[in-house]
Amino acid sequence: MPLPLPAAAATHTARGILLMVVAVLFFTTMDAVAKGLVGGYPVLQVIFFRFAGQIVLVLMILRGATGPALRTRFAGLHLARAVLQFATVTLFFASLTYIGLAEAQALTDVNPVLITLGAALFLGERLGRDRLFGVVLAMIGAMIVIRPGSGVLTLPALLPVAAAVCYAGSALITRRVGPFETPWTAMIYTAAFGTLASGVTLPVLWVDIDPADFWRFAALGVLGTVAQLCIIRSFSLAEAAAVAPFAYAGILFAIGWGIVLYGDYPDPATLLGALVIVSAGLYVWRQETRAPRTAAPDEAG
Repeated sequence: MPLPLPAAAATHTARGILLMVVAVLFFTTMDAVAKGLVGGYPVLQVIFFRFAGQIVLVLMILRGATGPALRTRFAGLHLARAVLQFATVTLFFASLTYIGLAEAQALTDVNPVLITLGAALFLGERLGRDRLFGVVLAMIGAMIVIRPGSGVLTLPALLPVAAAVCYAGSALITRRVGPFETPWTAMIYTAAFGTLASGVTLPVLWVDIDPADFWRFAALGVLGTVAQLCIIRSFSLAEAAAVAPFAYAGILFAIGWGIVLYGDYPDPATLLGALVIVSAGLYVWRQETRAPRTAAPDEAG
């Protein structure tokens, strides 16, 4: 049985887990909005508004404090993170033109496995029994949802898998840099790169926006900004391997949005997989947030 975490570490881990769940909620809401847009607009135009909205919001929040937020000791890592984050969004949004939101999210949900292993290999984080069990159990739930061999794993389905690889890389960089800088630094550099990379394509790809869709494009920036802020804080407070399994909650939110927005009701296998995923998350939550118990009289020495 692993030793319980010190009280402060347990509190930070609990907050990190909560922030991860909130981040996933906002990310999946953003993805649901994006799915309604990519059918009528170029993917890169949708991505432009996602990142442009973020940079506008961050600059409005920081106002006179933008200069200090731009100073960093990790310029190379921020560039790498920005590239990976842009690739993550591009690949995932592109996949939504071919497959459903819940299926795309389930395929992307291989990322906690990659993050957990990557954190052990590159960040020196412990890879304990409980974390491995939670990751494996949640992965089993994701496999129940996507049912390999059922036709979900087509060539377009590789897009969200590639997005998961890119996301895992950006998450590990976030964990490496997060404890040493404010979240705004990463958000500015990521948003600036995403805005420029997608913006250069607009003169060729631009499609006039229907006034009824203005709120959707605006929502992309707001939802993405809140999600990014939460996820950066999550990885800054807790070890990547501790919070990564809670990204599996995304499949639950994706199922919900699919029902509400697109009338896409999950089948029994999807509901069973979602139940397994929830169970895995609750198990990791319990194991990772235990505060130390008061020593028994015979242990007090």
